Amino acid sequence: MQKLVSPLFSNRRFAAKIAVLSTALTLSVSPVALAQEAPPPKVSVMSAVTKPLRNSETFIGRGEAIDKVNVIARVNGFLEEVLIADGANVQEGDLMFRIERSAYEATLEARKADLAKAEANLHLTSLELARKEELLSRGAVPEAERDTSRANEKVAEAEVRSAKAAIQQAELDLSYTEVHAPFSGRIGRVEVSVGDVVGPGSSSLVNLVREAPIYVSFALNEKQFVGVLQKVQQDAATEEEQKRLIEVFVVLPNGDELDERGTIAFADNRIDPTTGAITVRAEFKNENRWIIDGSYLTVGLESQKPVDRIVISQAAIQRDQQGTFVLVVDEQKMVQQRYIETGDVVGTSIIVNDGLKDGETVVVEGLQRIRPGAEVDPVLASQAGE
Repeated sequence: MQKLVSPLFSNRRFAAKIAVLSTALTLSVSPVALAQEAPPPKVSVMSAVTKPLRNSETFIGRGEAIDKVNVIARVNGFLEEVLIADGANVQEGDLMFRIERSAYEATLEARKADLAKAEANLHLTSLELARKEELLSRGAVPEAERDTSRANEKVAEAEVRSAKAAIQQAELDLSYTEVHAPFSGRIGRVEVSVGDVVGPGSSSLVNLVREAPIYVSFALNEKQFVGVLQKVQQDAATEEEQKRLIEVFVVLPNGDELDERGTIAFADNRIDPTTGAITVRAEFKNENRWIIDGSYLTVGLESQKPVDRIVISQAAIQRDQQGTFVLVVDEQKMVQQRYIETGDVVGTSIIVNDGLKDGETVVVEGLQRIRPGAEVDPVLASQAGE
């Protein structure tokens, strides 16, 4: 017996199937449709610009006093006076220490007496030689006696010269009982006290350092040194002009840059085989005494002649395993990934040595919302808040 199906029921089942199919189709196409309809994300951009900048390179350097010495007594004796205080500034020739003089004064008097004795003996031998010469002319004495008298006179002359030299040495020793500053500078801690026995074999009396001017030494690798040489030789003919062409600046340990500039004073004549670097020395006036002997500093070489360089904001810089890159927005407002070679930091910007051209647009904000190949809505960074 055939079962009859109600037309109403059949129509309802058909309508339900149509509804399910319509819902499925809507769900399957809605992400694409939504993606096509969604506007491109807004990003803040800035242009790569060309600026006249002075080329610079930075290195780690160290302050080196032009003159520094451990002052040592040149004669032995008891220390009678200490005429300086710890850390005092002294001028060349200032008296710093005095050693007991009496023994050296007595020695000087003895040497003077030896000279008087030698001169008296010379006078006597000269008279004796004159008598022998006269007697020999008469034939009263043999020639051998005259020769002996002449030899005695020469011995007496030598004794006089020896006595004079001994006096000079005694006078030097007496002068060494006063220890003077060999050059102007600042002393360290005084290492001795009154009553100590000092001498050439004892420890130093004090350390003296010339603080101004001062050297700052640093090292360049072979590539850097050759690059600097090529640059300065292009722009200057003589060695003196080349030295003046490059200014040297330092950043102090507290991060402040020293106001004054230095000049290249010396470059070594060989590459150190252990480090592959060459030592360069710059001289600074150090008027404020802020560069200290032995201190570590950041040293920079800066050309006096500005060069056009491309700069971008540091905010645009990204890095991955392949290197440093930026996201560039082209004329079609599409994002491109561009690997670049960067140079020194200039304020909030950074120099681009290779990889970008003047006027190209890079993304500085909204980097997390985009990827290479995507379309974006670029807004100048200065207008991002509008």
